[in-house]
Amino acid sequence: MGPLPTSTLGRTGLDVTKLGYGAMELRGPDDGRARVVPPDEADALLNAVLDAGINYIDTSPDYGVSEEHIGRAISHRRDEFLLASKCGCPVGAARGHVFTRENVRAGVEQSLLRMKTGHLDVVQFHHNPSRAELEEHDAVGELEDLRKEGKVRFIGISGTLPNLADQIAMGVFDVFQIPYSGLERDHEEAITAAAGTGAGVVVRGGVARGIPDPEAAQYERMSDDYRAMLKRRKARIEQTAFDDLLDGMTKIEFLLRFTISHPSMTTTIVGTANPEHLAANVAAASKGPLPADVYAAARERFRD
Repeated sequence: MGPLPTSTLGRTGLDVTKLGYGAMELRGPDDGRARVVPPDEADALLNAVLDAGINYIDTSPDYGVSEEHIGRAISHRRDEFLLASKCGCPVGAARGHVFTRENVRAGVEQSLLRMKTGHLDVVQFHHNPSRAELEEHDAVGELEDLRKEGKVRFIGISGTLPNLADQIAMGVFDVFQIPYSGLERDHEEAITAAAGTGAGVVVRGGVARGIPDPEAAQYERMSDDYRAMLKRRKARIEQTAFDDLLDGMTKIEFLLRFTISHPSMTTTIVGTANPEHLAANVAAASKGPLPADVYAAARERFRD
């Protein structure tokens, strides 16, 4: 197995591995979707992430205790990885996602404290705020002030259509986090448009969260819309014939390599609390993009 391929995160100039780590699976059972990950297991997993060569870690104040895990487990290895978090999340007395200057600053300060670091490499507005929401209280201006103070290096946003078009047009974001996979290609062109502004593009959902079974017990508490989405995803992979393209790959490996084959993406964040799944993801990503003819065939098979 060779080293993980890397790419430049747009105009940030940061060199990132094409496979990043998403820490959402370390959040704990705050919403019924995750199990408790004991501190020793979280410590071992996060150190394994760095030992595997992954250098981009994404988290959020919304992800339960994930930031505390990161601060405890790997803050002493801070020079080995780039750290991205979110802002606009509920902090203190705030209810729901609030994009005021005060809440943006409070979120960043809280993340710095939890992760025992003096700066965040990327801070992204969470929950897909509209342009109007961001401009109402000059939320971007607060992140720019935090950047001047050295607490934030680059500004990003986690966005989806239809707001993504306006977010791209604002011309202020260094990094976009966008959902995409072979099973959900709605944002395929938006990734190209975002990269066209000189921004880096971080893909989430690149392996479709392992294609979970919507009838599994951990999804019983989820909304009807979320479970309907899982059912559509599961049906699509069952109904699409692509076994002849696998050439020994598992379907998860194939989907991961499909994602990193998009010419405009920079990295894809994949989350897991399972060391074996982490190792499998690293092994798959180390092989790089799919061969050009296989990628073209896969795009045809998974055409929306």
